[in-house]
Amino acid sequence: MERVELAYARHVLARPGGVFCGSDAFGRFGLIPRDEVVALLAPGADAAGLARGIQRRLMLGGQRRLLAEASRPGAIFSIVAHQGLHRSGAIARLKREGARFVPAVHDIIPLEYPQSTRWLQRRLSHARMRVVGREADGVLLFSQSVRGALAAWLTGQGLAMPPALVVPLGLDLPLAGAVSAGGAPYFICIATIERRKNHRMLLDAWARLGPGAPRLILVGRRSFGAGEALALLDSGALGDRVEERGHACDGELAALLAGARALLLPTLAEGFGIPVIEALAAGVPVLCSDIAVLREVGGVAPEYLPPDNPAAWAAMIAAYTVADSPARAAQMARLAGWAPPAWSGHFAAVERFLADLVAGGPHQAQGRAEGRAQGPAQGRAEGGRATGG
Repeated sequence: MERVELAYARHVLARPGGVFCGSDAFGRFGLIPRDEVVALLAPGADAAGLARGIQRRLMLGGQRRLLAEASRPGAIFSIVAHQGLHRSGAIARLKREGARFVPAVHDIIPLEYPQSTRWLQRRLSHARMRVVGREADGVLLFSQSVRGALAAWLTGQGLAMPPALVVPLGLDLPLAGAVSAGGAPYFICIATIERRKNHRMLLDAWARLGPGAPRLILVGRRSFGAGEALALLDSGALGDRVEERGHACDGELAALLAGARALLLPTLAEGFGIPVIEALAAGVPVLCSDIAVLREVGGVAPEYLPPDNPAAWAAMIAAYTVADSPARAAQMARLAGWAPPAWSGHFAAVERFLADLVAGGPHQAQGRAEGRAQGPAQGRAEGGRATGG
């Protein structure tokens, strides 16, 4: 599970009446018993073995049990990740039983930047967003940038934008303790190594810094379309100045982040930008691309740089490397006024939005969601039974 799915799973476990679902081998949605979700989320769980058991139960009556839940008054069916969002027939069947459908849309990057993704991702994203436009009674979004992009795309498809709640994601990376001074300075980039994350530009900046460059730690698995960056990494041309870590557990990631001179995120497109809030919450400066969604997430704290200008990145990295860097000190001062978004505020807003859909219908929910779209809302809401996909 990704961070957002984990946060929603824990929230639904704590929510009276919340149930879980998954899809079986035939693409049908079925109910997953709560105790199996508890076991799956437990530290050290045998995820593969538990998943096989869940699949068996989904095939043996899981759909029937979920349809019964969907027929209960106030039922809301939500898909938090994009997987399964293209299954229009299965979603329509749950709606026929009476459930309202409220998915989460993280981004539409495969549709906005088709050159950055595989053909299958583009095709699936197209199908998923059409289901959102045709079937969703409401939609959960995590940035205004994605809201604008989704609304424009749906309009171009002749579809209406569903009632929308825009609310920032919370923070759940554990913070490391204080890091002792000393040691060689290093920077960290937390991102899957793929084309849109723009690692090649960052490596070009490192080449400009020359033999005296600080260390760069890349945290993230290799993925699609980063052939030039990977070739440069594999060539050894940058020597030991660049270290590729691949995957890092939360504790290791928090420790690496805490000791860095700054987080680097030269991405070309994002749906939110979780590494930005993780770094800022840890008191670590951020150098990132000057794109709308990262300005929305980071506010006035980070340094925003053109994602196509390695010379500008090299100059700022050099400025942040020195121990008494005025540029870094200025960002640390700005950072003092930055407050991280919290999951408690996120779910308070989500619960009120869902309650509005149950109690007042989609038009009322639209009005209230727009009124609080700039940040997490306060308060509480009671309402429909939620099912999570």
